[in-house]
Amino acid sequence: MHTPSGISLPVVPAALAPVLPSRYGLHPDHLELPAPGAGIRLESDTLPGLETVSPGDEDSVWLHDALLGPHSADIVRYLGLARSTGGPVLDLGSGAGRLAVPFARHGFAVEAVDRDGPALERLETWARRIGPQVAGLVVTTRADLTELRLDGDYRLALLAGAMVSAVPPSARPRLLREIASHLGAGGALALDYTAHLLPGLVAEPQRTWAFQVPRFDGIDEWVVARQTFDLRTMSERITYYSARTGKLSTERVVLSTDKWIVDGERLAAELHSAGLHIEGRRRHRIDERTESVLLVCRAED
Repeated sequence: MHTPSGISLPVVPAALAPVLPSRYGLHPDHLELPAPGAGIRLESDTLPGLETVSPGDEDSVWLHDALLGPHSADIVRYLGLARSTGGPVLDLGSGAGRLAVPFARHGFAVEAVDRDGPALERLETWARRIGPQVAGLVVTTRADLTELRLDGDYRLALLAGAMVSAVPPSARPRLLREIASHLGAGGALALDYTAHLLPGLVAEPQRTWAFQVPRFDGIDEWVVARQTFDLRTMSERITYYSARTGKLSTERVVLSTDKWIVDGERLAAELHSAGLHIEGRRRHRIDERTESVLLVCRAED
C-alpha cells in the first residue's frame, strides 16, 4: 500500500487502496492515544514499515506482510538482474525473506542480512519448509546496516524495498563503500527509493490514509497511517494506528518509525565517491508529486 507520499508503503491493489478514514468511522482523531491505562499499547520504532522487519509482536507480522505484499513484482526485476550478474547475492535488510527465499529457489546462494532476529528466524523456517536444497543456499546474518562489516564477495547486492531510506544519511557513505569493496568483478548494487518533489512536501507535510489488513486468523484489522514530513531534518515519521477486532474484544496498537527523505543528487554523489557508477535508472511515477526510482550501479574499473 504505497501511499502517494510514500517512502514506506508500496503501490496498492484496488482492494487495499487508500480511502477517507471517515468512510469507515476510523478518523485518526478517534485513534489518538488516550490516558494511560486505557487499553492501548504503544510500541515506538518497532515497525519501520517497508525497510525492515521488526514486528513488535506476532500479530504485527500481518500488518508488515500487508505493507510488503504489493511489492512482489520487484522480485522478477531483481531476479533478471541476478541472471546477468550471477551469485552470490547479498540481500541487505532482508526481513523475513521476501527476496532471499525466491532467489534461493532459483538456485542463487544468498546471504540475508537484517537487524531483526525473529525476522531471520521466519526466513530460515520458510527456507527449510521448501526443502534442504533451498535452505542450504541461504545464510543469515544479524547486523545493523549502519555497522555492517562484510566478509565475503558478491556479484549482486540489494538494498530493495526503499531500504536506503532507513539508513541515516550520515551512515550511508560508509555503508556504500563497504558494499562496493565486496562486489566481485562485474558485480552490481541495485537499490530503490521514493523520490519526493519538494513543492509537494511543502504544500502537504502531513498525510493520512486508512486501509484494511488482509488477515486469515479471524481478526478484522483496520489501520490509519499518518505520515509527517520534516523538511528541516529531511526526515519522515509514519505512525500506524491499528484497531484489531476479534470475537470478544478490540485491541488498539500504535506503531511508529522514523526514516529519511532521500535526495537523489546527494545519493548519486555518495555512490560515485564509493567507487560505483550508475549504469541504469528506472523511474515509476506514483502521482504528480512522487515517483519510485530504481538504480543499478556497477563497480568502477
